[in-house]
Amino acid sequence: MKLHWSQHVPFEGLGHIETWAKANDAAISCSRLYDTPRFPNPDAFDLLVVMGGPMGIYDHDDHPWLVAEKAFIRSAIDEGKVVLGICLGAQLIADVLGARVYPGPHKEIGWFPIRKSEGAPEWLPENPTVFHWHGDTFDIPGEAVSLAISDAGINQGFIYRNRVIGLQFHLETTPASMEALIENCAHELVDGACIQSAQEMRDGIVNIAAINEILENLLNSLSCS
Repeated sequence: MKLHWSQHVPFEGLGHIETWAKANDAAISCSRLYDTPRFPNPDAFDLLVVMGGPMGIYDHDDHPWLVAEKAFIRSAIDEGKVVLGICLGAQLIADVLGARVYPGPHKEIGWFPIRKSEGAPEWLPENPTVFHWHGDTFDIPGEAVSLAISDAGINQGFIYRNRVIGLQFHLETTPASMEALIENCAHELVDGACIQSAQEMRDGIVNIAAINEILENLLNSLSCS
């Protein structure tokens, strides 16, 4: 398997996705858009992973490569590739598929449960506690199936044609990746109904093994697509 991924900021890496990829002998390549925004031809990869970042999908003036990235994601979907988007990545996929992306009613930062939607795949448990760090959300694209919602009523994911998945939450989280977010995005940790403190997030590390297992089940299902 050949895995290509888009990195939007230096402090958001693949996390546990990299562990899974190496365990499955996948070749890994990367477009570091904050540095050199170049994209491979679709025949250079089997699985595209679009990671997160603090920017919004409409911030074209500050990040002009967003326009090219959306076109790249669209081409990967049209070429029949398997695509996984996380947080910003999911919002980019939703936009490419014609869905609305907009600020959510609450920022969700920390460990909060989600509720599985009817018809979601078996790899997703009923009510897992997962790691969040986002302010924007999306409508479910046409032809896509909702995966889950949160208690705040925010869409948490979708699957399109059984091979394109968008996740608002972070199953790839590791202790190191969580600390990187806390360090680089600490200004977002303000009082809010769905915003935890840094210590509360660190206390939630006990959930990491469970979400990483969900991620592996998801990736294993995609690798069989």
